[in-house]
Amino acid sequence: MNFSLSQRDQQHIWHPYTPMKLRPTAIGLVRGEGALLFDENGKSYIDAVSSWWVNLHGHAHPVIAEAIYAQATTLAHCMFAGLTHEPAVQLAEDLLAVLPNNMSKIFYSDNGSCATEIAIKMALQAFHNQGQSRRTIVALEGSYHGDTFGAMAASERGLFTAPFNDKLFDVAFIPVPTADQAQHSLDALIQILDQNDVAALIVEPLVQGAAGMQMHDARALDALFKAAHAHGAYVIADEVMTGFGRTGTLFACEQLSEAPDFMCLSKGLTGGTLPLAVTACTQRVYDAFYSDDLTHAFYHGHSYTANPIACAAAVASLKLLLTPESHAQREQLRCSHANFASHIANHPRIDNVRHCGTILAMTVRTVTGNTYLSSERDRIYHYFLERGILLRPIGNVLYLIPPYCITDAQLTHIYDTICTFLDQDSTADLAIV
Repeated sequence: MNFSLSQRDQQHIWHPYTPMKLRPTAIGLVRGEGALLFDENGKSYIDAVSSWWVNLHGHAHPVIAEAIYAQATTLAHCMFAGLTHEPAVQLAEDLLAVLPNNMSKIFYSDNGSCATEIAIKMALQAFHNQGQSRRTIVALEGSYHGDTFGAMAASERGLFTAPFNDKLFDVAFIPVPTADQAQHSLDALIQILDQNDVAALIVEPLVQGAAGMQMHDARALDALFKAAHAHGAYVIADEVMTGFGRTGTLFACEQLSEAPDFMCLSKGLTGGTLPLAVTACTQRVYDAFYSDDLTHAFYHGHSYTANPIACAAAVASLKLLLTPESHAQREQLRCSHANFASHIANHPRIDNVRHCGTILAMTVRTVTGNTYLSSERDRIYHYFLERGILLRPIGNVLYLIPPYCITDAQLTHIYDTICTFLDQDSTADLAIV
């Protein structure tokens, strides 16, 4: 008997962020091309969320695929302690050329959670190496920085962290620096900074992804960065999601005047092909570890640190990102989102339409409220899936963050489907809150 890919999967695989008893069936995909994914039955889906925000240029991009093949036939892997290789050096050079000019060193890891974990550890150890007892980390309310323990500690306490809260170190949380609560957020930070034990402020600049695409005010965020620096604390910019053009600039921090001390990158780093992450830091941070004292070294690493194939993919992806064609794609996507946001803003079924660069989000009014476990999530997800659109709502927050190569026709289909969904709901027998 021939079983489908979905059936075979159900027998053996445990999926992430999935209540397996309630959602046991996964769609079996067989290939991707551009902004489309194709399942084992031949149906296509527009990947409107870039496969968890990682895909920049489209699936199976030939330039990245060729770079991966060439590197795989040259040097597939070597350990990165005491050894180096061309793709890692080239990628570091290329990244430092486009990151804020205070960035000086690149530390490689495997995923976004590790990148933020590394930045937190570096910040704490840098002060430790200098004999300073700065141990407090400050984060934003609603933050999400990953699923390893340090990253969880710097994230909002809630559904994801609840089973582990007693194992997480304490973090000071401050209000999100939106335009209407900018001063409140700044005052809360300064009150904590005045205790003189803050090691670092960590933020997702401009957009908090897992918080439901909560968007910040750039000037308010800039004030937080300046306050942290004025009190001698480091600033960690978690650009795992916001990096590589998502917010309208190459990196979200480019929209601020105050540069961070650390930048955490992953997701789009390889164009959505292979796992790789970067923690970039300033020379000041690096110098805190540069010592004759062996105990001052940063003893952290992973078996696949700076994997040559992943680095080669990232080099190719970054070259594509810097082309005029890619810039034009991002600008067209930004304009399309802005126009649609204006069109949909006053719909009776929508609250808080928000737009930043290539990211568009809106909150659908429901009787279940705006929570990650809202029952609206499954209804919205399947409605669009049946119409050939892959979305992954965050509760009742519907958002678009597609690959930059998405076509006008594909965007129009998504926008039209959103309007149809909302109009049908407006006439349905639903309580609207």
